[in-house]
Amino acid sequence: MSKRKHAEILRDIFAQPVPADVRWDDIESLFNSLGAEIDEGKGSRVRVALNGIRAVFHRPHPERTADKGALKSVRRFLIEAGVRPE
Repeated sequence: MSKRKHAEILRDIFAQPVPADVRWDDIESLFNSLGAEIDEGKGSRVRVALNGIRAVFHRPHPERTADKGALKSVRRFLIEAGVRPE
């Protein structure tokens, strides 16, 4: 995935109102591009560590898009980790 696409996903995560169509695999790709460590947990849990900040998220299923609550959690995690859109 390109830097441009990652920047677009980051903008979507920080958008107001919170969008309802951001794919979870795009969020994980963004985490990877930022250098995050991602570990699989039990079931749908995903542990993410970035810049000394840790969080646990639940992969959506059977849908592929993150709900608005999950996006707000991702946004909060990114802010705590010092990541904001340019």
